[in-house]
Amino acid sequence: PAERLCDDCRARFVTERPRCAGCALALPEAVDVCGGCLRAPPPWAVAVAACDYGYPWRGLIGALKFREAIDLAACLAERLGDAVVRQGAPCPDVLLPVPLSAARLRARGYNQALLVARPLGRRLGVPVDPHGLVRVGDPPPQASLPRAERLANLRGAFAIDPRHAARWRGRAVAIVDDVMTTGATAAELTRLLRAAGAASVQVWVVARTPRDAAAA
Repeated sequence: PAERLCDDCRARFVTERPRCAGCALALPEAVDVCGGCLRAPPPWAVAVAACDYGYPWRGLIGALKFREAIDLAACLAERLGDAVVRQGAPCPDVLLPVPLSAARLRARGYNQALLVARPLGRRLGVPVDPHGLVRVGDPPPQASLPRAERLANLRGAFAIDPRHAARWRGRAVAIVDDVMTTGATAAELTRLLRAAGAASVQVWVVARTPRDAAAA
């Protein structure tokens, strides 16, 4: 009764699925990397997702983001932590939650990626830096744009705080977010971090949009 995800739902919906090490899409058994990542490897080293962005996870993530159900963050972080451990992802030096714009943060009151990153960091013994990445301006939400416009929407949308730029040199980092659809956000942040000297970048997300929906 004290938890939002009961034992029956855990047994029914917490399923282990093989996923592409490059983009975290679900794969058939005995396949490590999808064809898309073989043809065009992503800029990050490893991607981890806890689940597909479908029932019931879509509703839970939506409640966390838009209905102030911040108690769900720990539950979702637990699922992501299980996936990180199961996949054997290298332990990074720091977790970096994807930032919100200042306007969106004021309107929402919290950053859902940071709420997930904090309990995840405690579990793994990895520090969380909520200030290293900055969202510049207030571009339209990615979910509201066609796939072809998402990359253009993100050009110049993020920056690294110059006061923190030197700390990424030679370090392994993991970007933490709630959902990955096309990977455009992760790609832009990876580009910035590698330009700042990060030794490696991973992408850890609670949910991965399935292939057909991601291509829409």
